[in-house]
Amino acid sequence: MKILIAYGTKHGCTEECAKKLSEILDYEVDLINLSEHKNIDLSIYNKIIFGSSVYIGKIHKEVKEFCNKNLNILKDKKIGLFTCGMSDRDVAVTQLKDSYPKVLVDNAVAKGFFGGEFIFKKLNFMERFIVKKVSKVEKDTSNISEEEISRFAKEINKC
Repeated sequence: MKILIAYGTKHGCTEECAKKLSEILDYEVDLINLSEHKNIDLSIYNKIIFGSSVYIGKIHKEVKEFCNKNLNILKDKKIGLFTCGMSDRDVAVTQLKDSYPKVLVDNAVAKGFFGGEFIFKKLNFMERFIVKKVSKVEKDTSNISEEEISRFAKEINKC
């Protein structure tokens, strides 16, 4: 069985989480950054997982466009959806539901929020300014949840 983890990332957190997830899944996994690859043969995958960081309440444009473009194929696949970000869990759940196409959210065999991080050297001046003012964070911070990644992997592995 083969699994695709397709993701969108801006500063690398989602990619890091996707790699951690791929290492604990029971199947052969292909990791694809949708910012770099647009045409993917989805027919070779039994399960497809989408992950994206969330900025201003939205997932990456490439992830959303890829899901919408391939909706007819995806609705018949086993799908997992996750997001990464620094929001609290309740906000993250709402963002996931509002960001991905409804049919994928409704049919997903696994949904997750893996947390996020602020790594200041990866942020531009404006992003650092916003993080400091809005989040009141002054130094590198991570709340990536290994437990949530593991829980998500178990759900994908059992279906």
